[in-house]
Amino acid sequence: MNARTQRIWTLLRLAVALLVGWKFGWGWGLLTLALHAAVLVLGFVQLRWVNVPAPGWGQLLRAWVGEVVASELAFSWRQPWREWAQADHLPAGAEAGVLLVHGFACNRGRWNGWMKRLRAQRVAFVAPSLEPAFGSIDAYADEIEAGVQKLKALTGRMPVLCAHSMGGLALRAWWRRYGAEHEAPHAITLGSPHQGTRMAALGLGTNAAQMRRGSTWLASLPGLPDVDAFWTPCDQVVNPAETAILAGSRAHRVDGVGHMGLVHSDAAWQCLQTALAGSSLRTPRRI
Repeated sequence: MNARTQRIWTLLRLAVALLVGWKFGWGWGLLTLALHAAVLVLGFVQLRWVNVPAPGWGQLLRAWVGEVVASELAFSWRQPWREWAQADHLPAGAEAGVLLVHGFACNRGRWNGWMKRLRAQRVAFVAPSLEPAFGSIDAYADEIEAGVQKLKALTGRMPVLCAHSMGGLALRAWWRRYGAEHEAPHAITLGSPHQGTRMAALGLGTNAAQMRRGSTWLASLPGLPDVDAFWTPCDQVVNPAETAILAGSRAHRVDGVGHMGLVHSDAAWQCLQTALAGSSLRTPRRI
């Protein structure tokens, strides 16, 4: 569903830019295509007043440039056209597994870079595309559980759970429903609105309402027992910045990076590598 919608949106953007270029000149057509980058500027500028202490202009500029690239890569290429470019990887004899959970208005193509690297390491992974796209976050628990079960059956161990943005709340909703059936997982969340976000007021759907600050749904959501929470003071989607930190988690600050850019963070990838090494030693493989 998300892939089809994003294909339509990408083609519409190109069509409008071509029309403007044909009518008024190709320079104007390119500027029309760049409107997305201009809108992103507003999201970063507001952080100077939302976050305390405020990120510096240099950090915001660096984050904006990276976010233009990361968001175009995600929403104009990987998610609309390459959702299944990297199929779930369940190689025989795999010693460790990773479950990858995307965020709001995204799909599994968000993780294509990580999936390619994990495949090269012969690490098993499952990455669901959560549906319905704008439904309740509670509805995603069953898809997450199915992925966890696949990886546990293959490796004999609990997988490492990695989530971006809303995906971190989906993990918590899954834990509420299925946690009693599992040992404590190691979770890594990247820019997840654990305490809600101001920007959810601009979103559509039940899941956007659930992510609003002060929502009763969010207040009733349990935490997770073992979490590395990555956050950035330059997050134009999840803010104020501290809302991405889950109580009791190990918080990791990443500077000069925007919301989508957290998935490209070397610090987040290295945290996953450490978690994979630890999971293979901590939990005996079940035969």
